[in-house]
Amino acid sequence: MKQYDKICSMYYVHKGDKALSHLKIQKAIGHYNRALKLYPEHYSAWYNLGNIYVLYEDYYSAVDAYEEAIKHNPKMITARMNYGIISAERLGDFDGAIDQYNQIIKTKRHLLKIPFIYNNRKSSKVNKGIAYYNMGIAYRQKSLYAGNRWALQREYLNKAIEAYKNAVKILKKDYDARYNLALAYHLIGDYNNAGLTYCKAIELAPMNYEAHYNLAILLRHMKYYKESLDELEKATSLITNSDGISNRQRYVFDVMNDVTRTILSDTERKFMVDKIDNDEVANQTGITYVHGKLVATDALDKAILKNFRTCGSKKIFLDED
Repeated sequence: MKQYDKICSMYYVHKGDKALSHLKIQKAIGHYNRALKLYPEHYSAWYNLGNIYVLYEDYYSAVDAYEEAIKHNPKMITARMNYGIISAERLGDFDGAIDQYNQIIKTKRHLLKIPFIYNNRKSSKVNKGIAYYNMGIAYRQKSLYAGNRWALQREYLNKAIEAYKNAVKILKKDYDARYNLALAYHLIGDYNNAGLTYCKAIELAPMNYEAHYNLAILLRHMKYYKESLDELEKATSLITNSDGISNRQRYVFDVMNDVTRTILSDTERKFMVDKIDNDEVANQTGITYVHGKLVATDALDKAILKNFRTCGSKKIFLDED
C-alpha cells in the first residue's frame, strides 16, 4: 500500500511541477499538498512548496518546508542554500543560516564524471564557494547587530573575512566575493588589504561602480585626494538614472565636491581632468557618425574599458607591504 501511495504521490508532484511551470501557483500548491498527504517523505514537493511560500513572502512557512525537504534528503544542497538565504536575509536568523552553509561545506557527495555527458565535480565545488560567500554575508550582517560592542563586531567581521577568503579561492572570477571581502577589510580597518582587494574587484568587473566608489572613500580617508577623485569620477559616470540625477549620484557629487575643495593648488587641480593621449585617440579614430548619431568604435570602447579597469592607486597599497 505504501508503495502505491508513493507512486501516486510522484504523479501529483509531476502535476504540481507542470502547473508551476505554467505559473498556475494555486494548482501547484494543491497538487504538492495532495502528494505529501500520500507520501510525506517526498523532499522535492517540500522544496517546491518552500519556493512558492517565498514567492508569497511567507518566509516562516518557507523555512518549515525547506526543513522538511532537508530532513528527508540531508544532501539536498539547494534546500539548505535557500534555507540559509531566507533565514539570514528575511528572518534575521544568522546563526541558523550559518549552520546551513556549514552543512553544505561539509556535505560529501559522490563525484561523478562521464566525459561529454555528465560532470558534477564543478557544481559541487561552486556550491561550496557560494556557501562560503553567503556565510561571509551572514557574519557581516551579524556584526551590524553587535551595536557598540566593537570587540564582538570585530570577531564577526574576522569570521566574514575568513569565509570570503575561502569563497574567492573557489570563485576566482566572482566580483561580488572580491568586493565583499574588500568591504569587510575596509570595515575592520585593514586598509592595505581593502585597497588591494577593491582593485582586484575593479579588474574583474570594471563597469560596476561600487568598488570604484568605496575605493575612493578609502583613498580620501588616507588623504590620497587626487587618486580618490579619479575613482569618484569613474563611479559617478557609472551610476546611471534614466529619470535624471539619482540620490546616489547626488551623494557621490557631494563627496566629489568635498574632495575637490581639499585640492587647492593649480598643479593639483589638473588631476581633476582625465589625461588623454591625443595622438593615441586620433590614431584609434575612436568616434564616428552613424545615422546622424555619435557612436564610439570598438577601439574607443576598449580604451574606455581599459581606463575603468586600471586601478591607478594599486601601487599605493603595494608600497605599504
